[in-house]
Amino acid sequence: MIGSLKLKGNSDAALAIVLLVAAVLFCVLVPLLWPLDPLRGDISATFKPPMTVVGDTLHPLGTDQLGRDLLARLGLGTLVSFGIVLVAALISVVLGTALGMIAGYYGGWVDALIMRLVDIQLAVPFILLILLLVSVLGPSMTNLVIVLGLTGWAIFARVARGRTLEVRELEYIDASRAMGLSDMAIIFRHVLPNIIGPQTVLLTLDLPRLIILEASVGFLGLGVQPPMPTLGNLIGEGRSVILIANWLVLYPGLMIGALVIGCNLLGDWLVRRAESKVS
Repeated sequence: MIGSLKLKGNSDAALAIVLLVAAVLFCVLVPLLWPLDPLRGDISATFKPPMTVVGDTLHPLGTDQLGRDLLARLGLGTLVSFGIVLVAALISVVLGTALGMIAGYYGGWVDALIMRLVDIQLAVPFILLILLLVSVLGPSMTNLVIVLGLTGWAIFARVARGRTLEVRELEYIDASRAMGLSDMAIIFRHVLPNIIGPQTVLLTLDLPRLIILEASVGFLGLGVQPPMPTLGNLIGEGRSVILIANWLVLYPGLMIGALVIGCNLLGDWLVRRAESKVS
C-alpha cells in the first residue's frame, strides 16, 4: 500500500512538472521566437482554422475575428496571465505571512484585530470582492494585480499565525530573548524559517484559485484590456463566435486547464510528502 501511494505520488509530481514546464516554456518561447505580431491583424485572414496557410504564413492554431494569429496571442496571453498570478501570489504570501507572524508572536489585541480582519476577508466571496474593487478602481493590469494580491492574504495569515503560536513557545525562542535579541530579529531568524515550508505548500494550492479568478475577471472584461491578450479575455472574445470558430475558446481553455491541474497536482504531492515526513 505504501509503495503504491509513493508510486502514485511520484507520477502525480512528474505530470505536474511536465504540465507546468511545458506551459512556462510555451509562454516564454512563443513571444520570443514566433515571428507573427500578436496585436497586428490581417482582415484577409479572419477566422482561419488551425493549420491554415495564408499566403506564405502558417497559422498553427488558426486566427481570430481580426485575422490575428492565435498562437502568438495565446503565447503572449499566457505570459501576461501567469505573470499577473505570480505577482499577486507574491503579494498575498508576503502580506499574509507578515501579518500572521505579528499576530501569533505578539498576541493580545494585535492578534484579535488581525484575526478579525481575516474573518471579514474570508466572509466575502473572492470573486464578488474582486469585481467590486476592479469596478471602482478601473480595469488595468496594475489594479488587477493589487486586487488579486490583497484578496488572498487571509489564508496565508492564518497558517502563519498558527505556526508562529507553536514556535514561540519553544525553548530556543526563550533562549534568544534571554540573549537580548529583539522581537524582529527573533521573528526573522527563528520564526520565519519554520513557516516557509507550509507557506510554499499553501502557495501551490492557492495558485489555481488565482488563475481561475484572473481568467474570470478577464472573461468579464474587467481585467487587462484589449488588444493585450490574456487567457480570460481570449475566451471572452471567442465566446460570441464559438459556433463558427471554436478554436478561439478551445486552446485558451486547455492552457487554463493545464496550469490549474499542474498546480493542483504539485500541491497535493507536496502535502503528501510533508505528511509522510511527519509520520
